Parts: sequence; structure tokens; C-alpha cells
Amino acid sequence: MITLKGENIYLRALEPEDLEFIHTIENDETIWEISNTITPYSKYLIKQYLEQAHKDIFEVKQLRLVISSYKEVSMGMIDLFDFDFKNGRAGVGILVKEANDRGKGYGKEALKLLVDYSFTHLGLHQLYCNISEENEASMTLFTNQGFKKIGLKKDWIHSNGSYKNEYLFQLINK
Repeated sequence: MITLKGENIYLRALEPEDLEFIHTIENDETIWEISNTITPYSKYLIKQYLEQAHKDIFEVKQLRLVISSYKEVSMGMIDLFDFDFKNGRAGVGILVKEANDRGKGYGKEALKLLVDYSFTHLGLHQLYCNISEENEASMTLFTNQGFKKIGLKKDWIHSNGSYKNEYLFQLINK
């Protein structure tokens, strides 16, 4: 699919072979705050999830794709969630797993591919994302792709005994 292929990376469907990769990401406590996770995931549960990953976005209301290099290295994941066909919108989440792969344009390329796919093939009217106020890298990433900061959710995220604000960003298909 041309829409999901970029210059340096491409987005692909989940495969059974992604079990270890997803298990590592889902059980990385350093990112639980951004994924709203509070408990670890077993390999058994992830395997069940992978067995259902072939289901249509219209049925399960989400789509997870792997960000892959052309050398077949899994670099991260990008998600559409809360898919709302009636209102033509979905949330977006992205993670480039390794710190040394961040800041190299892979996330930017993945986000552009997902935006194009969402508007062209899924016919969505808008995409949105939620970003902690301290996550400057993500705010820059989404802003550079045309997302606009449209709201502030005060004391939205409970983390380490205190509350953090979260911004809501939105991109409307023109």
C-alpha cells in the first residue's frame, strides 16, 4: 500500500511475530503515564490481542500499526483509537521505542503517513491527540503536522502523587 510507505519507514499491520516487541513496550513503566496503563500485560493477553488484530477498524474502533524501517526493524507503534465513524474522527497515539531513534524524523514521517491514510482511505474529518504539558517533543511533532492546540485539561493526569495538565490537539481535514 503506497499510502503507508514513506522515504525512511513504513507502517505495517501487526504480526504474531510482534509479541515480544509489544510485550516489551506495554510493560515499560516509563511510558505507562502516556498510555494510561497501571498494570503489566502478560504475553498470553498480548497473544490474544494479536489474534484479533486482523479485525476491521470499523468493528473494533482502533487500529495499531508498527513503524518499521526498510531493514525490517520494528521502531515503534502508531495507533488510531476511539474511532468514531459517525462523527468522522479518531484519536492518535505514537511511540518511537528507542530514545536514540527519536528526533530523527521517524515519528514525523509515521504521523504524516497515518494522517494521509486516515483522511484518504478512512474518510475521517478530524484527528485528535492528548499530550501532557511537559511533553514538548510530542507537541512539536503534532504542531508541525498541522495539529492545533485547542484546549487544556487541568489536573488531568495523576502521576507520582501529583496532577499534570494535558493539552488537546486537533487536525481537521480541509
